[in-house]
Amino acid sequence: MKKLLGIKEGNVRIIDVIQELARIEPWFIKRFGIDTLDIGSVYLNKDEEWYDLNVNGIEAQFPGWFQPRHNPDDSYDILHEDGTILGAMTKGAVVFDQTYIPFYDRYPDNFTEILKAAGKLMWVRCPIPPHTNAGEKGYWRKLRENALQLRKDTNKAIVYSFGGSIFQGPHAFRGMDKFLMDVVRGSSKAKELIKLMTDFYLANLPAICKRLGDVIDIITFFDDLGENKGPMVNPKLYRKYFKPFHEEMFNYVKKHSSMKIFFHSCGGIYSLIPDLIESGIDILNPVQINAKDMDPKRLKEEFGDDITFWGGGADTRFILNLKSPEEVKKHVMELLEIFAQGGGYIWNTVHNILADVPPQNILAMFEAIEIFNSKK
Repeated sequence: MKKLLGIKEGNVRIIDVIQELARIEPWFIKRFGIDTLDIGSVYLNKDEEWYDLNVNGIEAQFPGWFQPRHNPDDSYDILHEDGTILGAMTKGAVVFDQTYIPFYDRYPDNFTEILKAAGKLMWVRCPIPPHTNAGEKGYWRKLRENALQLRKDTNKAIVYSFGGSIFQGPHAFRGMDKFLMDVVRGSSKAKELIKLMTDFYLANLPAICKRLGDVIDIITFFDDLGENKGPMVNPKLYRKYFKPFHEEMFNYVKKHSSMKIFFHSCGGIYSLIPDLIESGIDILNPVQINAKDMDPKRLKEEFGDDITFWGGGADTRFILNLKSPEEVKKHVMELLEIFAQGGGYIWNTVHNILADVPPQNILAMFEAIEIFNSKK
């Protein structure tokens, strides 16, 4: 994109090292009218905190704390101090895959050392800002000061990326296949793990709400409940194992702050949306319109009065990466006509823009948005 547009300023800095996602730079935010800012954007801004690294022919900068092992076959490993390979990226790939799963063979007799196990999770070892600075002296005070400064300096909506994953989170400890079977079988260990993770998140919410609840506009929760063919758990199982804990977290945020609940779930989750609305979400993302039952018109008609859709504005799986700029523009315009009716819509793509997307298609996508907005 920068080469195509002749942008010389700044650097391509990989802020999410697992998904290999670059930080959105100020020139991009200004040029394309981006309406939101993550509070993490004010962290890791010093040149000395970054270093150059060429991964699969892509020149970029990575945070200094991230030092993966480069293997002779041009693959990369994320290592623990004891030598355990926590995550790996093969040559030609653009994401790291988790390779170490603490409880894959069996659950421990008790969870007294779950924090020690968490310390060997790839996701824990590779945080994104502001979590990269968690544990520093005065962390919460500085975080609030930074949020207040953003509020003063911009008119953007400010976002805090929290997490709160009680369905997807246990996958990291147990493995997706094993955990899903545990849930179906009614495993007491699975129930205990879900409860422990909820308690962990609930223990962190008071500080977040107290320090940021009146400054931050949106707090994000992440739990991928769906896949291409529908939800990973049916509504009955969701209500039994997960909904009560989602409600507990969401209700705490609503009671103790003015932040809106952003909930991220990929996949075909049409049958779960009514439960998510009852649980307290305000915003649904990424709206995977190419998954089963996720028809934009149906979603807007049935749920458009109850929640805001944040996403679904460009198919990143079949359209943005494969079609012509003209086809992309037409596609985006058609989706805007559906989702934007009556308000309650924040445009975004269906999930991440990956490395195979031509920059011309990204420009066409934003041009379609500008054309649509100019007509309103």
